[in-house]
Amino acid sequence: MSGQLKEVRNRIKSIQSGQQITKAMKMVSAAKLRRAQDAILLMRPYALKLQEMLQNIVSNSEGNIATPLAAQREVEKVLIVVITSDRGLCGAFNSNLIKTAKRVIREKYQEQFEQGRVEILPIGKKGYEHFAQNGYKVIDKYWQLFGSLTFENVKEAASVALNGFIDGTYDAVEIIYSEFKNAATQVYVSEQFLPIAKVESKEDNNLKADFIFEPQKEVLIAELMPKILNTQFFKAVLDSHASEHGARMTAMDKATENAQELLRTLKISYNRARQAAITTELTEIVSGAAALAG
Repeated sequence: MSGQLKEVRNRIKSIQSGQQITKAMKMVSAAKLRRAQDAILLMRPYALKLQEMLQNIVSNSEGNIATPLAAQREVEKVLIVVITSDRGLCGAFNSNLIKTAKRVIREKYQEQFEQGRVEILPIGKKGYEHFAQNGYKVIDKYWQLFGSLTFENVKEAASVALNGFIDGTYDAVEIIYSEFKNAATQVYVSEQFLPIAKVESKEDNNLKADFIFEPQKEVLIAELMPKILNTQFFKAVLDSHASEHGARMTAMDKATENAQELLRTLKISYNRARQAAITTELTEIVSGAAALAG
């Protein structure tokens, strides 16, 4: 019986130790989430307005302007940017992003994948490790981007997609990321990055607008398009960064609750076993005393 009690005590100590770790990780993630959330919430309205303006310009171009980043070509070579995290312990965050990327390949680019014409640009260690270990063609230069998350560093990664599309290395570029909603909700998104999509529906007339260009239209478009696309790329990275911390905070909170419930069950079991041991000892004492008295 004493051996059983010792085993339960050890389990209780082990779970209490793990609970302290999950509590600490939750607090750290909450602090990081606050900063990451502020960054994406400040960035998002600006990025969305730029995206709307970009679609406006492309949709209203009548073909007399060179817009290489909006050129529609037969899709033979594809680049898929997958934005995961560097660390785990964030629930199903990374696995859902990887599954989304594989689903996009299966549903849209299966033929190109079978012919070896799909490349993965992973941002984040978890995505890089998965795709590198499973035989995908991987660009291994920018997966450590979260180590120094700045616009300039993200711009370098975005230039792989922009320059690759312009020079014909890729005919389509997709971004897989997690759109941040709140700490408990992340939406896994597959977004066409290139070519720039045109708004053709008559229902979207509110997106149609005339712009006054100064200097010439061609010069402005050539200058603006890469900058706007770099901003969209940066927004996707910030979205995933905030989503990661939200997912980790939620996962650690749930782990702490589960540990508390397990501790409650083990303490009940321990008290019952201890009570049974005391009862057994008392019974032995009383039986011994009765035997001596007889």
